[in-house]
Amino acid sequence: MRPVFFIPLALFLFFAGLAGYMLTQDKDQMVPSGMIDKPLPEFSLPPAVDGLPGAARANFLGGKPKLLNVWASWCLPCIAEAPQLEALKDQGVEIIGIAIRDKPADVANFLNRYGNPYTRIGADDISQLQIEIGAAGVPETFVIDGEGNIRYQHIGDIRAEDVPELLKILQDVE
Repeated sequence: MRPVFFIPLALFLFFAGLAGYMLTQDKDQMVPSGMIDKPLPEFSLPPAVDGLPGAARANFLGGKPKLLNVWASWCLPCIAEAPQLEALKDQGVEIIGIAIRDKPADVANFLNRYGNPYTRIGADDISQLQIEIGAAGVPETFVIDGEGNIRYQHIGDIRAEDVPELLKILQDVE
């Protein structure tokens, strides 16, 4: 048998081995923001719902650290983190929400069903701010210091065990 007939078999075994190797490797599916320790970009978003003001970079300046929570009413993990956001609010944390690609009626319905921990909610209808701050999905939460710098990024829903860590980070950047 001529060796040229083994080339397709060798290629198949190479790619099958490579695929098997890649499937067995641990991978980090979290995409951290490149904006950590950088200033929030300039933005001004209209209100996402009646009764609450919109959000702007200026809301993060000259005061205590705040949380910027990127969320959406259509996001199931956002429902799961709602009690933790309420717990943070009850601890005196100011939370400013950014509603991604949402409708005002859906935002209002979400807040009525799961609580409203926000002092403001800006409507990011085209995900521009979401992209600019390096948020890859919803929910994501950022700790913003009193000078408007992004100090920490929490990817995914906030769970009960995350609340003490977030409180410590907020205290550390104060």
